[in-house]
Amino acid sequence: MKRLFVLLAVVLAFAGCSYKFNGASIPPTMKTINVRFFENRAPLVVPTLAQTFTEDLKERIRTQSRLSITTGEADAIMEGEITGYDIKPIAFTDNRQPTAGANRLTITVSVSYTNNLDTGKVKTSFKESFSAFKDFTLSGGTLQSQEQALIKQVNQQLTENIFNRAFAQW
Repeated sequence: MKRLFVLLAVVLAFAGCSYKFNGASIPPTMKTINVRFFENRAPLVVPTLAQTFTEDLKERIRTQSRLSITTGEADAIMEGEITGYDIKPIAFTDNRQPTAGANRLTITVSVSYTNNLDTGKVKTSFKESFSAFKDFTLSGGTLQSQEQALIKQVNQQLTENIFNRAFAQW
């Protein structure tokens, strides 16, 4: 009987929480989010980057939360722009000619997250910049042959960081 009471107490304690086991802490009243298109304003422009990043962010929210993505009025809004896209050498080979042995692709995104349901003491809305990178070599290939896969990997880290900042208030 004592075990049943403890089990019931634990179940009831978690019943009112908004915690999910993927780390997201989304209020139960939040149902919708509007993820607006992220324009590419980086000095070096990759034509598909804005569309790819925006869709990757939507996919992260779709698969990691119960929120419905809408284009109209929403409980939350996520918007911003891509502000940086850099490829820089990080190591040189020992050859007599200076050639890059390893390179780093870095993408920076400015994000504004507005929680339209914020009414409590703790405000979850924010505006900040996020950067992520991936190191790579060009051994036997070209940047063009690797670029889309590298962008996908960097976007994966970026969208995870943005999602955690918005929905996993630890």
